[in-house]
Amino acid sequence: MRILVTGGTGFLGQHLARALLANGHYVRLMGRNFSNVSSLLAAGAEPVVADLRDRVAVSAACAGIGVVYHAGAFSAPWGKHSDFYAINVGGTHAVLDSCHKHGVRRLIYVSSPSVVFDGRDQYSAPENVPYPRRFTSVYALTKKLGEDMVNASGLETVTLRPKAIFGPGDATLLPRLINAARQKRLPQIGSGHNRVDLTYVENVVHALLLALDSGTAVGKTYTITNDEHVPLWDVIRDVLHRLELPADLRAVPLPVALAVASLMEMRATLTGKEPLLTRYSALILGRTQTYDIRAARHDLGYVPRVSLAGGIEQTLESLRTQI
Repeated sequence: MRILVTGGTGFLGQHLARALLANGHYVRLMGRNFSNVSSLLAAGAEPVVADLRDRVAVSAACAGIGVVYHAGAFSAPWGKHSDFYAINVGGTHAVLDSCHKHGVRRLIYVSSPSVVFDGRDQYSAPENVPYPRRFTSVYALTKKLGEDMVNASGLETVTLRPKAIFGPGDATLLPRLINAARQKRLPQIGSGHNRVDLTYVENVVHALLLALDSGTAVGKTYTITNDEHVPLWDVIRDVLHRLELPADLRAVPLPVALAVASLMEMRATLTGKEPLLTRYSALILGRTQTYDIRAARHDLGYVPRVSLAGGIEQTLESLRTQI
């Protein structure tokens, strides 16, 4: 099958492209920086240098394609609102228009559980939790707007919401926490008892592959996790111990962290520099966020292949080689 992966040079995109190539598919990678994907190009992936904000380039990337995995997005704790809208909303609109124009058979959209996170604790939340009246970040809002467009597109679509993806090659989740700990700038946000779902990247790829041909999944949305509700700060301390980093973290009450983050965001607005902590990051680190994945198990036949412990071990092994 001829498949386009937007965000193909990113963390998830690379893992997905590798699996698609291994399964014998023709893979076109769309991205902006191909300096770190030489192995994929050697394996036969076709590079297309394009920005999601360039509608002409997006259209050209979709030509002759049967399935599009739309994994490209601006996913960051801080950034210009205009960039979030231009990439996550405008870019998704460009992809959908191009799919219609070129007769793409199926679009698989990578969203996020953040679209239903209202800043309060969530326990085993199903996919049909209502969207919040106020979103915890502009990223979450723009991904929700992306979901709206996908659902209204009239295309054959499947939407997946993987939660907190980690694994070899990740530069955001564990690496950010580890770097903060190295600089002695990592406090424990909240009581330390909040539970979360994390998702090893190969499990996300497994779900994405299952969505490729599933007839039952068309028009539906699925949360994807490792299905292990774990105490977040126990996991973080375990990782720090194993990397021989200080794990005696000072506890900061969540309301205090939110107040400090608010001041940091105000300063960042003036300086243009990313704040050390945002309100969204504080909520993510201090609240319980667990999800019910029975729908993905039932419709997709999704079962996490790699346990959380196994995924952390592989991730740490990768990180150690980079030190």
